[in-house]
Amino acid sequence: MQQITLAGASQNLPNLIEAALSGEEIIIKDNQPVVKLTSVSPVKRHPKFGSAKGLITMSDDFDEPLEDFKEYME
Repeated sequence: MQQITLAGASQNLPNLIEAALSGEEIIIKDNQPVVKLTSVSPVKRHPKFGSAKGLITMSDDFDEPLEDFKEYME
């Protein structure tokens, strides 16, 4: 974890961003810690409802008993 003053951070912001993107935590302080600079993890996208419409088909006999299980159905 790297600590840097507010004045130093404003002069070296591109370098600090690169360090944060590589996984390092940077604490920016002004007499006391003020900000922690870390990388943001990518946001997981949730599937959009109905996005697979027309891509999935179901056979007409989907809910019919299977031949292999007929003996259990009697």
